[in-house]
Amino acid sequence: MAATKEEIKELAEHIYDLDAEVYVHLGSSLGRVFNRDRERCVNELTELLTTRPQGHLVRSELGLIANMARTIEDKEERAMCMTEYNRILNEVMSLPTSFASGDVIDPILAKLNSFNVANRFSNDDHLIICISWTYGSGGIDVGFKLADKLHINYYDADIFAAVLKRLDAEKDKTIRDAAGYAHVSEELQQSPASEFEAVTHMSLKDHIKYFSRYHGLNRQDAVFFNQSDLICDMAKKEDFIIMGRCADAILTNNGIPHISIYITAPIEQRIQRAIEVNSGLDRKKARHFLKKLDKKHAHYYNFYTGRSWGNANNYDLCINSASYGIDGTVDFILRMIGRDKDKKKSE
Repeated sequence: MAATKEEIKELAEHIYDLDAEVYVHLGSSLGRVFNRDRERCVNELTELLTTRPQGHLVRSELGLIANMARTIEDKEERAMCMTEYNRILNEVMSLPTSFASGDVIDPILAKLNSFNVANRFSNDDHLIICISWTYGSGGIDVGFKLADKLHINYYDADIFAAVLKRLDAEKDKTIRDAAGYAHVSEELQQSPASEFEAVTHMSLKDHIKYFSRYHGLNRQDAVFFNQSDLICDMAKKEDFIIMGRCADAILTNNGIPHISIYITAPIEQRIQRAIEVNSGLDRKKARHFLKKLDKKHAHYYNFYTGRSWGNANNYDLCINSASYGIDGTVDFILRMIGRDKDKKKSE
């Protein structure tokens, strides 16, 4: 039975209260996800929880709260916050409009599979999983669920931007990082020129304007090098899953152990999923939309890494998510890295 508006609002209040509780335990070192007045934040969350295309925003905000909760030093307080987080997450994922709704699985392909991936990774380094994905393949849902199963931090475009700002890595509030798929909706459909393209076609006058501000780098380059430094610094301190950001190439270049995964699906499954999560798209628009996104993502990745985005040679594992579905893909990865037994113990 569908949740009522009152029940969804109550859930939004619980999310807001959890954020406040985590902040109380941590103090001002990390700040709050929701730092405006309660009524406004609760109303905005209620709207997000009832709107499928905005699911990634709720996921990012929940992920950021969980990331901070895991840093609480007192074990009892940390356990209490994480228990409440898990309860809220399960409730959010049960909503008809949840980011967990829908799948990308192809039942015919699914019948052909068996899990026979060997346990390749066992060392004392932090567990870092870099996920590249094509939009519509369910990659974001896989990354988020995988982080939750492993009880490690999750970083997507929205969370990463927030971390950068908190560390004052961005010198200008107008900087936008176009390496991920955050905010893929009407804005992108109506204005397909990415920040990356805008910068690469910047006029000489604009280049001169930003020269001194970014030490001779354009804005996009400044963001890329700031995020590269942050990724390497994070890799020394914590386990995490990171979506995009060219993290696989950055970590490889710095000799930091990690697992690199590429997730995609046949174009028809991707088109169907894009239609489901983006209102106003028909099949023709969705196909054009996906091709344009793939081209932009490849352009960015290839430019900054010298590699070819989506080339199997660059990844430890390439997965057709249509063969397994979102949950099946999560289980596949857990088996590959030898964490499926840990997952069963925690459930």
